[in-house]
Amino acid sequence: MTRYARQMILPQIGAAGQDRLSRAHVLVVGAGGLGVPALQYLVGAGVGRITLIDGDVIEETNLHRQPIYPMHAIGQPKATVAAQIMTAMNPDGQIDARVEWLDPANAPALVAQADIALDCADSFAVSLTLSDACFAANVPLIAASALAMSGYVAGCCGGMPSLRAIFPDLPVGGGTCATNGVMGPVVGMIGALQAQMAMAVLLDLPDSPLGRLISFDAATWRMGGFRFDRAPEPAQPLPFIGQTQITKRDLLIDLRSEAAPFRPDARHIPPDRITDLTPPQGSRVVLACKTGLRAHHAGHALRGIWDGEIALLALPEA
Repeated sequence: MTRYARQMILPQIGAAGQDRLSRAHVLVVGAGGLGVPALQYLVGAGVGRITLIDGDVIEETNLHRQPIYPMHAIGQPKATVAAQIMTAMNPDGQIDARVEWLDPANAPALVAQADIALDCADSFAVSLTLSDACFAANVPLIAASALAMSGYVAGCCGGMPSLRAIFPDLPVGGGTCATNGVMGPVVGMIGALQAQMAMAVLLDLPDSPLGRLISFDAATWRMGGFRFDRAPEPAQPLPFIGQTQITKRDLLIDLRSEAAPFRPDARHIPPDRITDLTPPQGSRVVLACKTGLRAHHAGHALRGIWDGEIALLALPEA
């Protein structure tokens, strides 16, 4: 136990706390800028089992904020390479790498096996899908986001409000690291804070981070935050589904103008024309786009004129 001696000295941890960490199972969704520092600190601390899910591959433009990945690994799956590196760093734990995207079809089973989940993804759809699954299963979720020179971490679910309760109104347009840029140390700090929050929950430390959001702005050198213990859940949130959950009664609408419909039986309708739609009685309208953001806004517009069932679908890049 020499490896963990310096953290076991802490009265909040000790031998009993270290044993709790060694028996813990953490679900980490995303092995990018947030996932890399979170993994390093969780693995370094002796967390016994981590399920890591990410369907992406390593790109050269990732490396300034994902520094564990070597140049020769470009093009390889992030989840696989990260698991290999983490195992070499600390062979005490078990890393289960899954090279796939988290979606509404696989999320419930993954969440059910975990003691806590970390949202290290870069997708509205993945974040809300993971939050929905954690909220339903009463599993704590440490959600985070970082872009440009700022970011936040929030302790959701597990008896506290969900991510939907914190952010009931999504932005009209969503920036990404590719479009807005990001500084590596910013995501490193946010990812490390995710690991700290997760360990606090696993160790049941006083002053739980659940129900708390912490923000950091590197441009102004300010940290902030607030509690959201009593934030109300949306009355009728629009759920996401996975492609494997499409049924014969679904009316499939592809909102993208930059690509052909994702299936032969999908219709192409731009978001600003969605209210012209007259869905057949008894059907479920499935609105699809790349990130889920356009689908979210189109779904709320459609709900204003139609009271039928609506679901959202995010289409990962091929």
